[in-house]
Amino acid sequence: MRARFLGKDPCSQEGQSPTLFVTDRTDRRTYIAQGWVVTDPEALADVGPVPHGETIIEIPEDVLRMYGRALVGDSR
Repeated sequence: MRARFLGKDPCSQEGQSPTLFVTDRTDRRTYIAQGWVVTDPEALADVGPVPHGETIIEIPEDVLRMYGRALVGDSR
């Protein structure tokens, strides 16, 4: 599997760059998101148990907009 860069948070500071990538999987469309690890106890309680091998991340709305732009150009 390969990952193609879609964009990063335009407001990010050096070393803090929530980023979105799209993969080239052929069985289904998937994305890789780089974000801040959620450690806030209240947010984690709201989310509930996280399965082994998964984590919860926080990403800015601007990065999610990149997902929308990627879909507009997608013919799948």
